[in-house]
Amino acid sequence: MPPPPNPDEVGTAATALASLTDAIATVLLGKTETIRLAVTALVAQGHLLIEDVPGVGKTTLARAMAAAVTGQWRRIQFTPDLLPSDVSGVTIYHQASGTFEFHPGPVFANIVIADEINRASPKTQSALLEVMEERFVTVDGVRHPVPRPFLVVATQNPVEMDGTYRLPEAQLDRFLMKLSIGYPDEAAELEVMRGDAERSPERIEPVLDTAAVARLAELARRVDVHDEIYGYIRRIAVASRRHPDIRVGLSPRACVALARGARAHALGTGRGYVLPEDVKSLAPTVCAHRLLITPDAALRGQTGADVMAGIVAEVAAPHPVSAAR
Repeated sequence: MPPPPNPDEVGTAATALASLTDAIATVLLGKTETIRLAVTALVAQGHLLIEDVPGVGKTTLARAMAAAVTGQWRRIQFTPDLLPSDVSGVTIYHQASGTFEFHPGPVFANIVIADEINRASPKTQSALLEVMEERFVTVDGVRHPVPRPFLVVATQNPVEMDGTYRLPEAQLDRFLMKLSIGYPDEAAELEVMRGDAERSPERIEPVLDTAAVARLAELARRVDVHDEIYGYIRRIAVASRRHPDIRVGLSPRACVALARGARAHALGTGRGYVLPEDVKSLAPTVCAHRLLITPDAALRGQTGADVMAGIVAEVAAPHPVSAAR
């Protein structure tokens, strides 16, 4: 096992992540906590699903993240007529040379913005399944690696249902976090109206390059997680599997995702070890979209986030002192 990051490494990482958050916050006003969660997903090497009504800044957040990191980024506008090959790429036969040549699709980038992902057909949505999990794309039996680091930031509108296809549970499970931005407060909304022309993501100066992001991800993997924290995460998962309002609870993959996110969250907070507070902070955004609620609970207006908040409140957390070595 590699040693936990030393205080100097943690301090440098926390400063870099704060700078990245501040850069994105110049175009998405009043949403600092949402931006911190998005940056945490980037460092945890997990994908991000942003679901909210039109006009609150979903695509702005995705574009700002791409602009703040030096590297390749591509935007895919998902539509009903989009084909899987339009996402992953295609192999073309050259008659003159008698050879096949692979032409990479837009998924071959460090940050891929999948705009309105629920507008594409399930067949096209499934083109992202392999690459989101394994960082490889298989075309005509040949595997092609995508650049590292690799992050998919997908957006979708939960209100307009015409011409959309609900993401299947298997695909939702590939996203580390599901975020909602929400409406800004009065001060932020007035500031947005005053300075609309000056707040384009294209105006953001890159803060980190892909090598720096890779180093931060490596540091996050070395953040210490005590066995009591692992036990705490498993108790949350077991409680979800036994909850009367949940048909399908958290899987082992969800437990791994929560632990991975907690490491990145601790690093951004300036610690080289995970506390129960890191788990509590991330549990709703990491776990709620992975739960299947019973029909009765849905009729009562319960959501995965509501049930997840109740579970976190009920499951006893380990003592903070015993969580740090």
